[in-house]
Amino acid sequence: MKITLPHLLALVLVLLIVWSAASAPVPLPEEGRLGGSAEVPIREVLTTIAAENDAVRSLYTKKIVGEGKKVGLKFDEDWEKENVQAGPLPALFLSKAAASLQKQQIGIELILGSHMPITPTNAFKGDQVIRFERILESREPEFFTDSRTNLETAMFPDVAGVQACVTCHNEHPSSPKTDWALNDVMGATTWSYPHKTVSEAEYLQIVAGVRRAFRDAYRSYLKEIESFENKPEIGAQWPADGFFVPNEETFMAAFEKEITIKTMNRLLPK
Repeated sequence: MKITLPHLLALVLVLLIVWSAASAPVPLPEEGRLGGSAEVPIREVLTTIAAENDAVRSLYTKKIVGEGKKVGLKFDEDWEKENVQAGPLPALFLSKAAASLQKQQIGIELILGSHMPITPTNAFKGDQVIRFERILESREPEFFTDSRTNLETAMFPDVAGVQACVTCHNEHPSSPKTDWALNDVMGATTWSYPHKTVSEAEYLQIVAGVRRAFRDAYRSYLKEIESFENKPEIGAQWPADGFFVPNEETFMAAFEKEITIKTMNRLLPK
């Protein structure tokens, strides 16, 4: 059964409720899948959460890392080491979100890969290699069933949109490429899921789980700040205002304001 307007409207209404308490996980039932009457193509779901990922990553990169560096905040690839007083770089923020998704066990997997990775484990594998070559040419996402994992997979181009990220990669001693420029496709965010379609309930579970993962990632940064000798003030203000970092509620509210209407518009028939 194809998803219909009534299904979509019901989904939107429930999403409003779910998003108001995004920190609460939606558990899997004992049989492993949540029921429902609609069959939503997984590519639609992956496109939705990829857009949400772009929004939260852009917010963190520009408003936390970019503005934060201007007022003395530090960000480092070794941010979790005991003697390093810094926050996660944008890619590592994404890694924290991916780790949260894995712990939630809702079927969604997220990987940030590259054809020129700083960390060898982030290199593309199998079908991803050929698919990424197409992305380099088209700059459009690729949807496929991965022959290596048998998972429904979507790869979205990771475009260099901030000079700080370009500079960081070019200056990193382990980078195999040192002439990155703004607007280059530096890699791809790869999402995967074991089924070709999902029910309305599973759609909600995935969206709520992804938002919870973003919250968990940001919370890990705030927790790290607690160990800093020179702590920024955590509250309602942002680094653009001075030596401040927004609290969890402020950060997530800014993210939701940016993306919620866009996500709802995606759900409604054109």
